This record gives sequence, structure tokens and C-alpha cells, in this order.
Amino acid sequence: MMMNFSANMLGLDNAATPLGLKAMQGLQNENQRKDTASNAQIMFLVINTSGLTIIPVVIIAQRAILGAANPTDIFIPVLLATAISTLTGIIVVSLRQRINLLDPVMVSWIGGILAAIGALTWWIGSMEKEQIEVVSKVGSNLILILLIGSFIIGALVRKVNVYDAFIEGAKNGFDVTVKIIPYLVGMLVGIAVFRASGAMDYIINGLAWLFGSMRINTDFVTALPTAFMRPLSGSGARALMVEAMQHYGADSFVGRLSCLFQGAADTTFYIIALYFGSVGIRKTRYAITAGLIADLSGVIAAIVLAYIFFA
Repeated sequence: MMMNFSANMLGLDNAATPLGLKAMQGLQNENQRKDTASNAQIMFLVINTSGLTIIPVVIIAQRAILGAANPTDIFIPVLLATAISTLTGIIVVSLRQRINLLDPVMVSWIGGILAAIGALTWWIGSMEKEQIEVVSKVGSNLILILLIGSFIIGALVRKVNVYDAFIEGAKNGFDVTVKIIPYLVGMLVGIAVFRASGAMDYIINGLAWLFGSMRINTDFVTALPTAFMRPLSGSGARALMVEAMQHYGADSFVGRLSCLFQGAADTTFYIIALYFGSVGIRKTRYAITAGLIADLSGVIAAIVLAYIFFA
């Protein structure tokens, strides 16, 4: 589980999949009702679908390739948006599972994180645009250097042979691939039909009309295709993010917001179909609902943060 969470935090979606499948199998061994998702499996899944990301490596790399002046300027907004999404998912599942959120440990962790997010957002929101750009650039690069340095030092201290660990994991890759192909093909076909049907365009145009009639700034609507595609397909959402940056510019509001959408959530339907399907679970209970609520909170947070940082 920790390896799966770590891969997700680094923004390495594909690397997290085999680790997540292994963790799900372990949870299934403890599950008394093999065709129904257990509480532990739902919590694990929702944390995955909420897209907790500390270092959005792929997004930063794409921004650098497309010529962004400062590829890491989305780092802090992505960190805030994904933290909100993950906390929302944990709270929703905790309420359904009647976990005591008033426990001193839960209150201290969740309250502390929310307070830190609120304080940081308020502090940045009180700055001028030029100050925000400087703080975002310096803070993002500093955090990245400290995190990467801590990983390297940790490996040296624990005497971990990274190359041998990689080879050992790669040996199991073929078995994992064979297991997930049927579910992967099914999801990709469904996504392709959805995109080809033109339903996405109708939804975007309808939202643009709705918010426009309410006299709400509609700059964010153009980036929404990435948000809608994200719960369905990581590669599809990534393609829409790249397309937005190519069309509007990597440093445009739409281009940056697309990056925030990509980093704020994860492929909810894909993960549920793949993880549950691989262990034979057919009754997902409230996993999809909780995952989508977490995704929605991440999307809303991304829009608000984009206006604070980049508008």
C-alpha cells in the first residue's frame, strides 16, 4: 500500500497500478465476502482515486516540453487541490463507515492539514500577482529539491539497491499485464465511444451557456474537458491537457488549469474497474459515489486556486 501511495504521490500513474493490484489482492484475502467490496478496500480505493500527488512529475515534464516559462509554477496549486480531494474522499468514506472523526488523532491530522491549506491559500491570495509568481516559483523548486534529496538520502541510509528492486518488480510485470488486459480493453472501448459520440462537446457548450447566463466568469469552462476525462482515462485526460497547452499556450490560464485538473484527481472508473475486477468484486457499494465526490471537490478546488494563482 505504501509503495502504491508513494508512486501516486510522485505522479507515476502507471508505476502505481501493479502495486495497487498487489495491495488489493492482499485486502481481498482478508475479505469475508469475496464478491463485495470491504470497508478497507473502499477506503484504499478512494484514497487512490482522489489522486494524492506531491510531485506531479509527468505534468511538469509536459509543461517543460511545451515551452512553459516556469514548468513548476503549478506545483503548489496542484498540491493544495489534490490534498483537498484526498481529504474529502477520506471524510466521505469515514462518514459512511461510521469512523469517529472526532477522535483526537483524526481531529489533529485532518484539522491540521485543513488549517495549513487554508492559511497558505489565504496568504497567497493576499499577495499581488507578481509576488505570487515569485513565491510559487521559489517555493515549488525548493520543495522539489528537498523531497528528491530526502528520497536519495533515505535509500542510502537504508542501503536499498534500487536497481535490484526494479528488476524484481519487473519480473512480475508480465503476469500483471495479462491479468488486467480484459478490464483495460473494456474501459478503453467505453471511453472511445464516449469521446466519438460528441457528448463531451454538448456538455461543455451547455455549461458555458449556463455559467454565462449567470454572469459567472467562464474562462475555466474551456479547460473542463480534462476534468471530465480524468475520472475515465489518465492517458485521455493527459492528451486533452497537452492539447489545451498547445492550443492556448503552456502559460495560459486554460493551459495551467488543465494541468491542475490533471493533478487534482485520478482515473476513478478505470481504477475501480481494474482493481475490483482483478479480484472478482462485483458489488462496489458506495466506492464510485465516494470517489466521484472526491474528484468533484478536487475540480472545484483547482478552479478556485487557478483564479487565485494565475487569473
